[in-house]
Amino acid sequence: MDSPRKAKKANVNREPKHSQNQSSRTVCFSASNANSPADKGKNKGGRGSKKQVFDAYMTSEEVSHGLKRGELIQGQLRINPKKYNEAFIPSPDDTRDIFLDGIVARNRALNGDIVVVQVLPREQWKVVRSDTDCEGASESDTPTVQTAAKKTKSTPSSAVSVEEQCSDRDEQNNKYQNISGSINTLVTVVYIVEKKHSRAATGFLKHLPDKPFALFSPVDHRVPRINVPLADCPEDFSSRPGDYKNTLFICRITDWAADSNFAEGRLAKSLGQAGEIEPETEGILIEYEVDFSEFSDEVLDCLPKNLPWTIPPEEMRKRRDLRNECIFTIDPATARDLDDALSCKQLPDGNFEVGVHIADVSYFVEEGNSLDVIASQRATSVYLVQKVIPMLPRLLCEELCSLNPLVDRLTFSVIWTLTPEGKILNEWFGRSIIRSCVKLSYDHAQSMIEAPEKMFSAEELPPVDPMHPIDEVHQAVLNLHTIAKNLRAQRFLGGALRLDQLKLSFALDKETMMPQGCYIYQYRDSNKLVEEFMLLANIATANHIYRKFPELALLRRHPPPKAKMMDELQELCDQLGIKIDLTSAGLLHKSLNTAFGDDEYTSARKEVLTHMCSRPMQMALYFCTGVVKEEQNFKHYALNVPLYTHFTSPIRRYADIIVHRLLAQKSLKHRSQSILSTAEVEKQASHCNDKKALSKKVQELSSELFFGVFVKESGPLDSEAMVMGVLDQSFDVLVLRYGVQKRIYCKNFLSVQVISVFTLVEVQLKSDDAPLKYSAVLKRPEDSEHFLLLVARNNIL
Repeated sequence: MDSPRKAKKANVNREPKHSQNQSSRTVCFSASNANSPADKGKNKGGRGSKKQVFDAYMTSEEVSHGLKRGELIQGQLRINPKKYNEAFIPSPDDTRDIFLDGIVARNRALNGDIVVVQVLPREQWKVVRSDTDCEGASESDTPTVQTAAKKTKSTPSSAVSVEEQCSDRDEQNNKYQNISGSINTLVTVVYIVEKKHSRAATGFLKHLPDKPFALFSPVDHRVPRINVPLADCPEDFSSRPGDYKNTLFICRITDWAADSNFAEGRLAKSLGQAGEIEPETEGILIEYEVDFSEFSDEVLDCLPKNLPWTIPPEEMRKRRDLRNECIFTIDPATARDLDDALSCKQLPDGNFEVGVHIADVSYFVEEGNSLDVIASQRATSVYLVQKVIPMLPRLLCEELCSLNPLVDRLTFSVIWTLTPEGKILNEWFGRSIIRSCVKLSYDHAQSMIEAPEKMFSAEELPPVDPMHPIDEVHQAVLNLHTIAKNLRAQRFLGGALRLDQLKLSFALDKETMMPQGCYIYQYRDSNKLVEEFMLLANIATANHIYRKFPELALLRRHPPPKAKMMDELQELCDQLGIKIDLTSAGLLHKSLNTAFGDDEYTSARKEVLTHMCSRPMQMALYFCTGVVKEEQNFKHYALNVPLYTHFTSPIRRYADIIVHRLLAQKSLKHRSQSILSTAEVEKQASHCNDKKALSKKVQELSSELFFGVFVKESGPLDSEAMVMGVLDQSFDVLVLRYGVQKRIYCKNFLSVQVISVFTLVEVQLKSDDAPLKYSAVLKRPEDSEHFLLLVARNNIL
């Protein structure tokens, strides 16, 4: 998958290339035409014409009245990363997208901004060909799947958690307009409610002779070119501009006048050479507003001073003491922030006492102090390939809050009495103290699951508390595995959905942190075990806090997929001859798990279809129950549960800290902290949504960065690939060995090969001249010097 942060020379001609498909036509609005001032100025450096390019914004009063009268529409702007002249906002009924055609139409708003648009007169409509990648909502540069009548969007092969896998709209719900001859609403931006975009961009400088400024060309083409004062540039830039040809800079937009095609800005800093991991990583973090600064002394002063820290005796008396129980953690081998631990004890009647024990971060993060303020601002830890940008200081993340083995730790626990089938007979919530007896990795737990009769030696596992023999830990893991299998089966029988997507992982050199290899992460029974009990705890917590705080609970909802897109997907599947039922999450899951053939490529076909089904899915969102009035809108579509929240990861998610505080307030009679208002909870929920989306995007860009470096250092790389979709002069493939998606362009093919969805091809990934950019080419059959691709749509030539 091409990175949206493609480093390239600072050119000023960035008009997108359009295919020549004449198969369908659509009526849609263009706020500018081919000869608009914005387009005329695109090939010229400098400040552009003083002729008015953009309309003046409405006043806030005009906007308020217009929204009330239904004449204006408010929504979040999403700009196509492949064709930056196309943008979208959701329609008021949230069933489709409204298309904004041209840079002038979006009136200086940037990707992610909350904007108000005005419906324009019908005479400004124009006919356009349905040959563009009309993308409705992605910040990802991912490929397009097109058939004779439809265009649909595939999804990035990113790592996703169980309740996120089909919920992150900013990556997955790319809605294509102009696909069936439908008429789109005609709009232009008249007001920017909130500038969500950071107004920062990475890019390159271009020298402009006889000008007092230089031209900054962002890597992300959705950001305008920016005039920056020469005083901001390196001292010798004017005399030796060629020396900075491959230097990556960060620039911040300070203004964008209505009479200019170019924004004004200031250079923030020089990052270093394009294509190198650290400069590129720093650029990603700054551009997506990730705070990676060191924690201030004021924040660190909020931490315990007397180290090593011990639990005060008065705190021990307030809590349930579980230190003698067999409790352990299961995490990735490299994990340092251990949020959660598990316990499982068989009872005399054959049932089980199962516990989920979560780090009590709220004990250390006092509401309203400097530590709490910075944690709420960061809202989430950000996981890059080579490092973590923590939400909290490392003393908390890796020591005092982390459930490390053989030390006493403060926790919130939920303990159930469960039947072997997973039926809940009893439930207890409370603050507790635990002492983890061992830190297991997923590999350790998987070995135990796969060898139920084996007697593990001390050398095969990490250090185990002598109070709990290895066999006791082994049996607990086996019991948890059995219960988890039953819970999982019941969830899917009850209508839950899982859209498994490939996650690319890297092996790094310990000294240089350069990628030495990469592989598809394997999701195994040990992962599923932990996942099931985290889900059970989150669902139980959601019900608990909603009963106690019906107007104040912070929950997480997942809206159903877009109906229009699901109809289009059903039509596409029908055309492809795929039997699939999209009427509910459960039936979709069942359809996806019906075998697609019985050969070694069955899983690949399922993966391609999973990407197609991920497109219409919306984003899961935190919300306050006092704001969303209709309880039916609380539902989580993918999990198919009425109430859900996040409770299990307070070290890395601020939303979980709020949930912990709600638990502590009323259910546990701890009144030392103030109760938040509904407005405060909703404001923080919205902020957590924004930061979570940005964090996920940064994580994907980090993975793309490392894979680009890997291709450059180790390529060319050969792999089988499966066709995901076909366009006029190109087709998109899923590269099976690496789980990445690439577009292959049909050039210079002279013998015959038929290409359609699910066709298997041999591809080669090779590094391009531009830093970090790589392309996929089709390998020619060994017995043919040249060959012709016959491109078939809907599997019909």
